Amino acid sequence: MKLYRTADGIILEREGKFYPIDAQWDTFLNDDDLFDKLTAIADGEEGGGAQVKNSDPLSVAYGAQEVWASGVTYFNSKLARQEESEKAGGGTFYERVYAADRPELFFKATSARTVGSGGKVRIRRDSTWDVPEPELTLVITASGKIVGYTIGNDMSSRSIEGENPLYLPQAKTYDACAGLGPCVLVTEDPLPPDTRISMQVLRGGQAAFSGETTLGQMKRKPPELVEYLFRECTFPAGCLLMTGTGIVPGPDFTLQSEDEIRITIEPIGTLINIVQ
Repeated sequence: MKLYRTADGIILEREGKFYPIDAQWDTFLNDDDLFDKLTAIADGEEGGGAQVKNSDPLSVAYGAQEVWASGVTYFNSKLARQEESEKAGGGTFYERVYAADRPELFFKATSARTVGSGGKVRIRRDSTWDVPEPELTLVITASGKIVGYTIGNDMSSRSIEGENPLYLPQAKTYDACAGLGPCVLVTEDPLPPDTRISMQVLRGGQAAFSGETTLGQMKRKPPELVEYLFRECTFPAGCLLMTGTGIVPGPDFTLQSEDEIRITIEPIGTLINIVQ
């Protein structure tokens, strides 16, 4: 089942049928029994009264929830971070955190700095090397339960982070620094390891970059990341957690204005962002 947050309110999709829901997004989403609640709504209503079209504007797939992120959860990410920070002497930090018990977790954004599918993300004016990072994103309730999944675009300045690991907040957090959407997939079962994540960057209608990975390549499992995030942190409205990237463009690629970023995770869908 999928939940869409549209200009007209919440819409539930199940098996090709759509159901409008009259509720406040933050409260509705922050429910440990979300799957059962959606099942009851779909079972008790006639489908077909609502629609979600590809052209419809979609809000970010969250509201009051904070967005956090995980780093160096894929081997490819570890290698790239070591390479970009080698001259600054920071390479060993990434090697250590990849092998350590404690994961890298950092605050990413609030809704004011995040855009939905179809929205425009930004690259920093003081950065020379910028990439999108496609990430499975967990939807978590206030109790720490994973109730759904969405797609995250963790926009990153690799030139700033590579200059010094202490610059991570500036490399990661700024206006329009993240995309989320296009929906929240609500399922009883965790996504399987063979779930594919793919990304394509179009420039002038042509592919400038493409890559893919699977969840099975992620070293750390989602419940482990959530357990560490919720140590000494409370989230009254729940939160979202990006789980890291296994697709890392090389040093010969950097984003440009008007690039179109397409991130697909089936069965969630495709998140589309344009670089401003």
